[in-house]
Amino acid sequence: MKLSLMQENLARGLSVVSRAVSGGRPTLPVLANVLLRTEDAGLKLAATNLEIGIATWVPGKIEGEGSLTVPARLITDVVAGLRAGERVDLEVEDGTTLHLRSGRSQARIRGIDPEDFPSLPTAGERPSVRIPQKQLRHALAGVTFAAASDEARPILTGVLTRFSGDSLTLAAADNYRIAVRTVPLGAPAEEASIVVPARSYSELTRILGETDDPVEIRLAPSRSQVIFSVDGTELVSRLIDGQFPNYQQVLPASHATRVVVDREELLKSVRLSALIASSSANVVRLAIGTSGPSAIRIAASADIGDTEGEVEAMVEGDAVAIAFNARYLAEALQNMVAEQVALELSGPLSPGVLRMIGDDRYVHVIMPVRTPS
Repeated sequence: MKLSLMQENLARGLSVVSRAVSGGRPTLPVLANVLLRTEDAGLKLAATNLEIGIATWVPGKIEGEGSLTVPARLITDVVAGLRAGERVDLEVEDGTTLHLRSGRSQARIRGIDPEDFPSLPTAGERPSVRIPQKQLRHALAGVTFAAASDEARPILTGVLTRFSGDSLTLAAADNYRIAVRTVPLGAPAEEASIVVPARSYSELTRILGETDDPVEIRLAPSRSQVIFSVDGTELVSRLIDGQFPNYQQVLPASHATRVVVDREELLKSVRLSALIASSSANVVRLAIGTSGPSAIRIAASADIGDTEGEVEAMVEGDAVAIAFNARYLAEALQNMVAEQVALELSGPLSPGVLRMIGDDRYVHVIMPVRTPS
C-alpha cells in the first residue's frame, strides 16, 4: 500500500472511526486497531468493537494498493501531531509496518494482518429508508437518553425502531420513563421492527449533521445488524434480540389535570430544586393549581436546606400535588425543543405525560415518586 492524502482529511476520518474502537484491553488485539485499505481512489478507514463498526472514506492519491491495521490511538495521535495543510505519505513496509511521512516528520507504526480484522457488512436489504439527517438527529435526541443503562434487562438498553407505512417510530424506556417519537417518511417503508442499542444511536448522532441531506438505513443480509450510511461514512450496529415491551399499554389515555408552561422556565426551576434534591432522594415536588389557576409551584427539601419557586402556567382541571425524580424530569425537558410544553396528570400516583405544544409526534411519560403525605 502506498498513497498520499491531506493531513486534515486523514485526521478527520480517524476521529470518526476511532469512536468504534474497543476500549481497555480487548480479547482480540486487532479490535484496538483501525483498518486502512485503499479503495475508490482513496483510503477506507474502519474500526469496530463488535457492537458497532464505523467505516469512512478519505480522498487521496494511490500509487499502490494494499491494507493494514494499526493501533487506533497511536495513529490518531501521530496524525494529529502533524502540521495541518501538509501532505501525508503512507506506505506499508515488509507487510506489517506503516511508514508515515509529512514535511520533515516521519514515523513507523507496527500493525496486524488485516485478515484478522472482522468484516463489516457494506450491502443491505430492505427496508431501505432515507431520512433527512437533521430530522433523525433531533428525533434520536428526544428518545435515546430514556433507554436503560442497567444491563439487567438488555432489551431496555435499546431503542425500538419500527418502520410502518410512511412513518418511523422510535421508543425507549427504562422502569421509570418512556419516550416515543414518530418521524414522517418521504416514501412508504416495508414493515419492520428492530431494537438498536442506545449507545449505537448516540454514536450515530455524532455523525449526523444539521442538514437535510439524507441518511440511508438498511438491514444487513444477516438481519442481525443495521447499516446507516451518511455522507461517505457507514455505521454498522448489532441488533438486540428479544421482544420490546408494549409501551402503548402504559401511555395514559386520559387526564384530570393539564398544565401548559414555558419549557425553559420550568426547566430552570427544576434544575434549581435539583441542587437541593440531589443530596437526598433526588425528589422534586410539583403543586399544580393549589395556589391559583395560573401557576405551578416547584419545591425540594433535604437536610442541607430547601428551595421553592413558581412558574407561570395555564392550568386546566383538578388541583394536584405530585413528586418526580428531578433528574428524569430535567432530562425530559432539556431534550424537548418546543417553547411550551404540556404536563398531563391523572393524580399524585399516576404517570405524568409531557407533550410539546405544536408537535403531537412526541410523548414522554414519567413515573411519579411515592412520598410521605
